[in-house]
Amino acid sequence: MKNLTIIISIVALGLIIFNVTKINFNAPFEDDSIIAIITVLASLCAILLMTILRISKRIEQKVKKHH
Repeated sequence: MKNLTIIISIVALGLIIFNVTKINFNAPFEDDSIIAIITVLASLCAILLMTILRISKRIEQKVKKHH
């Protein structure tokens, strides 16, 4: 599970880097720029979710250890 969350986070980071290059900073809310911004935000959400999942699994393991 840990490896999968890391892989998903790396793919999301790659999507962020790729889509930041697609944003036209002179007109960020037009044409392809808005799609790139939405994809960057979605990728950030994916990274956040994977981080929460990793932390919750760590907490779960510690709780099982103490019981």
